[in-house]
Amino acid sequence: MVYKFRVILDAEEDIFRDIAILEDDTLEDLHNAIFNAFGFDGSEVASFYTCDDTWNQEDEIPLFDTGDVPGEIRTMNDYPLSSILDKENTKIIYVYDFISMWTFLVELAAIEDEAVGATYPETLFSHGEMPDEALEKNFEADDMHNDIYGEFEDDLDEDDLDMFEGDDSFEDYGFEENWN
Repeated sequence: MVYKFRVILDAEEDIFRDIAILEDDTLEDLHNAIFNAFGFDGSEVASFYTCDDTWNQEDEIPLFDTGDVPGEIRTMNDYPLSSILDKENTKIIYVYDFISMWTFLVELAAIEDEAVGATYPETLFSHGEMPDEALEKNFEADDMHNDIYGEFEDDLDEDDLDMFEGDDSFEDYGFEENWN
């Protein structure tokens, strides 16, 4: 069987490639097909990440074993496509070049019979031109406010705090001795 993927660059413009590859090929074969389809030279490190239906990143599958013990970490070459992706699990994230962080959303669009005389992997369709630089990633939680107080800002300033001057109703707990 042939897996047909749509590989979408995480960018402001629509930039994607449709790739056909055999189901028994590995994630490393898909990695090679992706960097070739997008015009990279393949000299950078990359990883796939499993994800849920809403693209939330889960487990990393690296190109190389980076563990302390050789063979400890399974790599892209250890995973046939059919072991990771099927009709129910259609999404995976691909990151190429961990300096530039080229990030791609990879979705299994179809599973079909092999075409007679076709060679795989094959880039079926290309749309959009690659930008010069990857989209800058923001690795922060929801940025509701740009200040240290967030949603708990009370909008009081120094003048508002004058109401406490001269008020002797606050108890002195005498903690100064703890700072000596």
